[in-house]
Amino acid sequence: MTSGIAFTVLDGLAQVPPALRGGVVAIGNFDGCHRGHQSILDAARALARQKGVPCLMLTFEPHPRDVFAPKPFLFRLSPRPAKARLAEALGFDALAVMGFSRDLAAVEAEDFVSRFLIDALAVSDVVIGADFHFGKGRGGTPDFLRAQGASHGFNVMVGDMLDEGEEPVSSSRIRAALAAGDLGTANGLLGYHWFFSGPIVTGDRRGRELGYPTANMEVPESFGLAQGVYAVKVRIGTELLSGVAAYGKPMFDNTRPPFETFIFDFDRDIYGQTVEVALVSHIRGQMTFDGLDPLIAQMNADSRAARTALAASRPLSPLDAALGFITG
Repeated sequence: MTSGIAFTVLDGLAQVPPALRGGVVAIGNFDGCHRGHQSILDAARALARQKGVPCLMLTFEPHPRDVFAPKPFLFRLSPRPAKARLAEALGFDALAVMGFSRDLAAVEAEDFVSRFLIDALAVSDVVIGADFHFGKGRGGTPDFLRAQGASHGFNVMVGDMLDEGEEPVSSSRIRAALAAGDLGTANGLLGYHWFFSGPIVTGDRRGRELGYPTANMEVPESFGLAQGVYAVKVRIGTELLSGVAAYGKPMFDNTRPPFETFIFDFDRDIYGQTVEVALVSHIRGQMTFDGLDPLIAQMNADSRAARTALAASRPLSPLDAALGFITG
């Protein structure tokens, strides 16, 4: 934390606590809070520490692309619960979540600055990426925001995304890697082991019959992870556990399958509880088998491979260590 106050999630900006006003505000969608975003977010945090003021991440839910689509379609890397955990792990004092709608998109850029940045937040500094635009017709460009800052007494820092290879680190690259089962690339671009959360729901109980009872998580229709088998870490409350997970059921009903995790050395009823799962290693893609015996033999092999991968895992960065899934 930059100011010593407890981390806070603000639902909108109608009532911003005095302790969170007058600070440095990083604005963006920040889906994934990946290494490209982190170059901007780190700059915001460092500036806030230098000035001794609070540091806030201002973001929008739902994602603007989903608002303008016929129905939600975007594979989200970090929905609101994950983004809050990431903001806290990155050392921010608060995550401020503005409800995004067509009405908000129609607000004139100058009004956005006046109502939200000045009146609600009393910002001292604003940090954005070079591609960030806001307001009606996307009229709030970085140059516009700089001019507004000069007029109203706040500073504006515009950062560039981190490049890796021939293109910037981006959410779309990470989505593509996850869709291809290339977990190493996805986690490398994120700078941490990708994670998601959801409630445990009742499954078909077939895993129990096979000797592998699983905790089943319902995933959104837009979930874009490659089907296959993964070594995972599981957080239930404050408890951290290990397991092997399967996404997809090629031998059974594979319509919107749940994400199924066999948690090692665990036998408790957790139906209805919300858990977090971090993906550590991609074990294999989907396979089909001639009967249950070869399926069970493969599940045994998958479990051994997952235990080996988990034992060798290490945090990818200080952020990864702060998230607490990988402790080695």
